[in-house]
Amino acid sequence: MSVVAPVRDTAVVPLSRTRVKLVVCTVLTALAVGVGLPARVVLALSLTSLAIPVAVALAGGIRAVRELVLPIRPPAPGSGLGHTSEQGERFVT
Repeated sequence: MSVVAPVRDTAVVPLSRTRVKLVVCTVLTALAVGVGLPARVVLALSLTSLAIPVAVALAGGIRAVRELVLPIRPPAPGSGLGHTSEQGERFVT
């Protein structure tokens, strides 16, 4: 039985969902500090916020953590070589 590190295509939980969970835990931690909740609640939320990137690092390495924190955005449909749609039509015809 071979062990294969999960990659973007074969990951059990997509990084986008994990990113949402990380943001929610971080916002809840900041909210708990701001509201003045007990220290044990703040500690639990902050440890959860720290555990998410650690779990991603263990599952996918530092590259997955980098993708979790700094998502790669695909280029906008209008971007590219800077041609207008009219110039693009000239290239196609």
